[in-house]
Amino acid sequence: MTILEHKPETAQKSDTAIFSHLESEVRSYSRGWPTVFEKASGSWLRSEDGKDYLDFFAGAGALNYGHNNPVLKSALVDYIMGDGITHGLDMHTVAKRKLLETFESHVLAPRGLDYKVQFPGPTGTNAVEAALKLARKVTGRESIINFTNAFHGMTLGALSVTGNSMKRAGAGIPLVHATPMPFDNYFNGVTEDFQWFSRVLDDAGSGLNRPAAVIVETVQGEGGVNVARPEWLRALADLCRERDILLIVDDVQMGCGRTGPFFSFEIAGITPDIVTLSKSIGGYGMPLALTLFKRELDVWGPGEHNGTFRGNNPAFVTATAALEHYWADDKLQRDTLRKGERIRQTFMNLSDMFDGVSTRGRGLVQGLVFENPDDAQKVCSLAFGEGLLAETSGPSDEVVKLLPPLTITDDELEFGLNILAEATAKVRS
Repeated sequence: MTILEHKPETAQKSDTAIFSHLESEVRSYSRGWPTVFEKASGSWLRSEDGKDYLDFFAGAGALNYGHNNPVLKSALVDYIMGDGITHGLDMHTVAKRKLLETFESHVLAPRGLDYKVQFPGPTGTNAVEAALKLARKVTGRESIINFTNAFHGMTLGALSVTGNSMKRAGAGIPLVHATPMPFDNYFNGVTEDFQWFSRVLDDAGSGLNRPAAVIVETVQGEGGVNVARPEWLRALADLCRERDILLIVDDVQMGCGRTGPFFSFEIAGITPDIVTLSKSIGGYGMPLALTLFKRELDVWGPGEHNGTFRGNNPAFVTATAALEHYWADDKLQRDTLRKGERIRQTFMNLSDMFDGVSTRGRGLVQGLVFENPDDAQKVCSLAFGEGLLAETSGPSDEVVKLLPPLTITDDELEFGLNILAEATAKVRS
């Protein structure tokens, strides 16, 4: 099933000693997947001891088009062999021009969006920092509204609007100028989510400073695959518009087709004021981030927000190739929704078979939720032993979160789902 090269006849045991000796204790994914990976192709990775692993993680969503995608690799190799510019700060380059032209023709124009594009730096947290700074600059206000269980990044501004207490504690200083509000269904449908939010905004005695912006993920990936209903998102957009508050949608993990459409907010029919993109916008897995905003919000002065590695031209090339190949029509979107439904069916069956198990998700981000968080980790550990990479998420790591490449084949998907179903049965038996 794997399309990697033929395995060697003899394989050496994987040596991990240097990692524990020299690499910081902050490392995380390698603890759950204790092997050394050497090669990758499509939906597969191979460790140096010759074992193949099906990837239901996709670089936390940075590899929507799979590992070493041949279409993107060809464009990248041609660019490098032609002595194309690698590092360009924010200078004009042919590669950047082509990306901007393609992004407008394949993404913005078909959706009737008139966004300016900022290259804030190489990562999603850079895109979020730029969005928060811009919102404060435009409005002259300081406070940002975020949501329970949100994750927006690890730099101080992005961390201030992140919900995870462990990650917040790593800041070492108070994280201020942000106020959390309940995400959709936080009260299990008992209390209307916006009741308190709208009340305190309009109450002169509430003590809530009028915010510059609201930042939201339409599906909270790290927070546990919490899915916002389209009507909830529309109500949030209406509330922001009526009260002159900017709406920021963080599409770092859920954008670039992860939920089906290119932007995850398209299902709600809303137009955010600011959008952040990273991870798979680079196509090939190389660092790239964009902050998009309505044209009238472009109040930056030259150099007012910059960064050395915002001009990653090889990533511009692979990003362009991905947009041209996968977003000239709606085939990828339809396939993503179909494959997501297949995962949902499997997870629904498991939910029916075992008490304390449920499911939620959208497109190709799907979660299998366990009332006992230990069960989720056990399932992922068993799956790893059988050659499948899947991670946990949620405040207690109670969710087995699937983020397979959007290009995964039907046979590969079935192979991985069978592993997860068998692992769940073993854990819950």
